[in-house]
Amino acid sequence: MNKTIGFIGLGIMGLPMSLNLLKKSDYSIMGYDVFREKRSIFIGNGGRSPDHVDEIYQNCDIIFLCLPSNNLVKSSIQDIIAKGKKGTIIVDLSSTSPTLIREMYEKAKQVGIRILDSPVSGGESGAIAGTLVMMCGGDQEVFDQVSPLLRYMGSTVTYMGQSGCGSVAKLANNMIVGGYLGAISEGLAFASKAGLDPETLFYAIKDGAAGSSVFDLKAPKMISRNFEASARIAVHQKDLMNAVQLAEELSVEIPMSKMVLDYMNEMEALGKVNEDHCAIVKIYEKNMGVEIKKQQDVRISKN
Repeated sequence: MNKTIGFIGLGIMGLPMSLNLLKKSDYSIMGYDVFREKRSIFIGNGGRSPDHVDEIYQNCDIIFLCLPSNNLVKSSIQDIIAKGKKGTIIVDLSSTSPTLIREMYEKAKQVGIRILDSPVSGGESGAIAGTLVMMCGGDQEVFDQVSPLLRYMGSTVTYMGQSGCGSVAKLANNMIVGGYLGAISEGLAFASKAGLDPETLFYAIKDGAAGSSVFDLKAPKMISRNFEASARIAVHQKDLMNAVQLAEELSVEIPMSKMVLDYMNEMEALGKVNEDHCAIVKIYEKNMGVEIKKQQDVRISKN
């Protein structure tokens, strides 16, 4: 099929995802971002970028969204409903509220536009490598049509069920990741306060029961004081806020996620919401009166 693809949102995640589409598929792809320098990179890699996003709304058959907030996703979908053509498929790669995505799914369906919620996990490194985990909700036939494109960006692409199910899966994913970050922060700060070298501790336990991909990736960032964002606090904070909202709708308690959200809110108050989400360790450090940092060269003996 000769389809024209649009990609809106060329940020930390969106740009490498769109570049994988460009490099691996033979579709005509148009990309747009409010920042001209992002569009220039996209153009430099063989893509097309219009001066106004309306051109994507009006001409593309499949439109990917990778946007940082619920409001931006909602306004973009509303614009596509108003200006797009019947039969358009919207694939929302953002982390969007399940309640919102279900509302927009119904409104889009009324005018012959279909929506697949397909949030991702794997961070910037996964977006660059094309190894993201993608969780999809919506109509099965829409998923079947779009999944070959998703596999250019992700190594695991799973149909979760009806509209909103992909977004719920993403919330559960980030609730679990948030719990890992809190546990890693607490454990490293605690050990440092007790006099251990955190890097020695990391190598001592990373292959044991405490080990995980999150531990392998984020503990070294904490220890080296590298809080450059591969996954911003602001985005994770939004996901946990969406989780709290859904938990209230379901009449259930999610105390661990609420605690991590409180720490992220505290980081926002400090003006650090654009740092990597592992930077919540700073709150644990403040509360314990310690800083996690390397103290000595690591000596490891293995049989």
